[in-house]
Amino acid sequence: MINVYQPTLGKEELMALEKVFESNWLGKGKRVAEFEEKYAEHIRSSKDLVLTTNCCSEGLFSSMHLLDIQPGDEVILPTISFIGAGNAVCACGAKMVLCDVDPHTLNARAEDIEKVITPKTKALLLLHYGGIPCEMDEIMALCKKYNIKLIEDAAAGVCSFYKGKAVGTFGEMGMWSFDAMKILVCGDGAMLHFNTPELRRKADRWLYFGLETKSGYENSVAQKWWEFDISSFGHRAIMNDITAAMALEQLKKLPMYMEKRAFVHNFYNEHLKQFSWIELPPVLPDYVETSYYFYHIQVNNGKRDQFAKYLREHGVYTTYRYYPLHRVPGYGVTGNFPNADYAADNTLNLPMHQSLSQEDLNLIICVIKEFDQKFC
Repeated sequence: MINVYQPTLGKEELMALEKVFESNWLGKGKRVAEFEEKYAEHIRSSKDLVLTTNCCSEGLFSSMHLLDIQPGDEVILPTISFIGAGNAVCACGAKMVLCDVDPHTLNARAEDIEKVITPKTKALLLLHYGGIPCEMDEIMALCKKYNIKLIEDAAAGVCSFYKGKAVGTFGEMGMWSFDAMKILVCGDGAMLHFNTPELRRKADRWLYFGLETKSGYENSVAQKWWEFDISSFGHRAIMNDITAAMALEQLKKLPMYMEKRAFVHNFYNEHLKQFSWIELPPVLPDYVETSYYFYHIQVNNGKRDQFAKYLREHGVYTTYRYYPLHRVPGYGVTGNFPNADYAADNTLNLPMHQSLSQEDLNLIICVIKEFDQKFC
């Protein structure tokens, strides 16, 4: 089966892990600090604005506390969002308010967001779909106009930039995911970005039990290093040197990954344009850089599900991300979201990862041609 997502790991990661084992320190240490510093350079920011955590979903949940989202506050999300974003808002007692999206990029636009703003709107939790940057100039102007805090879910946007600025660095808080199905992988892990060092320090405490005074090896000043205090009832959600060692090696490989993913994207564009029932991904403006996390097409002949089943039966796995939150009964949200409904009923994510071989790509096109000849 050709996977829709797949990590790329090699001997470099294994050697890095071996060095961690030899150090006899597996917890949060020097390698985590090094990864934070190098990732800050990668996104053209500062190390005093970034902080690792154990997963991107923790970042979503923590954002509610860190930005003081209270019960009854309204938080806007595009209905095409990751379920972790919806859960984060609802779990803290805030009201999840959904907006529609562009039917083709699947990103929320300023015009979609403004329609659902009320006096109770406290924050916008914005998804950059598949690493495709949203139109940030318009959205930032909207947030400023209505005094709305911006949280960016840039989970898939590890190499995505808007007019030279990394997605995830526009708002009060942003985050990237390094789980097993992302581009830069380390099993599990995430990076958070904050708009001030003060917010970063607040997060640092929150993600380690709310500790004000560190205990153990990290406390080199206090005479009684086992004494401590807390400022909040925080979590324990930190990265360790095992995952950071892998992440450092993966970070080095990102340029190679982007080159291959761009090749796959262009290969699909060239070979799928012959099929009138397939709508290719939208052409992006030249002022954005995408991470090529998804390659999503839209099947305009009503046979999307039949097409997906046929591909799977012939060794090609596909999926649709993300199932609209307004269709999840557990949220109890109703409304009119025609663009998201169109996307949910017609969009399909084809295999997209840097481990795809030319043989894999040729097979995918061959199976699509067979489907076209039999059913279209």
